[in-house]
This record gives sequence, structure tokens and C-alpha cells, in this order.
Amino acid sequence: MQLPVKNLEAENVGTIELDDSIFGVEVRPDILQRVVVWQLAKRRAGTHKVKTRGEVNRSGSKIYKQKGTGRARHGSRRVNIFRGGGVAFGPVVRSHAIDLPKKVRALGLKCALSAKVKEGKLVIVDALRLDEPKTKRVAAALERLGIRSALMIGGKEIDRNFALGARNLPGVDVLPVQGANVYDILRRDTLVLTPEAVQGLTERLA
Repeated sequence: MQLPVKNLEAENVGTIELDDSIFGVEVRPDILQRVVVWQLAKRRAGTHKVKTRGEVNRSGSKIYKQKGTGRARHGSRRVNIFRGGGVAFGPVVRSHAIDLPKKVRALGLKCALSAKVKEGKLVIVDALRLDEPKTKRVAAALERLGIRSALMIGGKEIDRNFALGARNLPGVDVLPVQGANVYDILRRDTLVLTPEAVQGLTERLA
């Protein structure tokens, strides 16, 4: 399929051919869900921790005698039913990461790209470059292109002036092509790619 290539002035400057095996596959919500869950699980730190009854610094001696008091029998103040005691079945330090086959990850990225194409939310821009780091210029360019929320993916390296100009805009993310991922593509309304990004994604997923 072919899409027009625009510049930051919203002018058509050419066309680009997109590989149907990457940008035109069947969109599978189940695959997208699996990849997003895998991404978010991998991001979790897993450093939450509470103390168990074996780690609480309290006396372990018997509180009162076993019989004759009319109260329930207890042996230690470290147990979870007492204030200041340990926590039963609380969180421990662990990894939340789950396994996902590489083929499923690649298919998820193809589905995310194809979903943006089918929704008409894929925009090809010739270059993401600025002469000076001005947020006003990036905001004006997005307004001309009719974009409010976007993930913008450039080549292997992002122009520093453009990155600085875009970082204060809410709802706008800028990534190099190697950072393209399903979660960031889906969380923004519009996907903006450069020809270098299209070539990089094609080589990565071919």
C-alpha cells in the first residue's frame, strides 16, 4: 500500500510504499493484549516487601499462661492478629516478568502498526528535525497536521532539538526506531513515522 509523505508544514512531498505483511496484517486484539500485559509486567519493580512473623522485632515469649485466664491461648506477640505483629501472606521481593515467544511479540507489533493504518491514524513525515529547540514550533507543526496525541518515531537517532522541543508537550512521545513498542503505539491516538522508521521497522519485522 502507498501513503503520502508530509513535512512539518503539512505539505505533501512524496509517497512511500508500505509492506502489507507488516502494515496490513489482520489485527488480533488477543495478541495485542498478551504483548501489553507482558510489557507492563516486565516494567514492575517487584520490590514491595512486608515483614513476616519471623522478621518482626518483638518478644517471642508466651504472653500469659495457657490455661485459667478465660482468654484465648496465645504464644507470641509476633503473630499477625496483634498490632505490630507480622503480616500473613504479604508481598515479597520477586520478579513479575512473564515469558512471551519472540514470534508473538513480533506479531503484536505488526498488529499495532496495522491497527493504526486501518484507523487512518498513521502519518508519515519526511523528517523530525528543527533548527532550534522550540516547543512552540513542534506544537504548531502538530496543529497543522491535525495531531493532538501522538507517538513520533524517528530513525536510529532522534534530533536533539526536536526531542527537546517536544518533551514538554502533553500527549506527545518521541522514540528512536529501536524503541518502537506495542504499548506506546496503542496509548497514543496517532502514530507518526519517518521513512527511516518505516525502513527500520520493515527490516526488524521482515
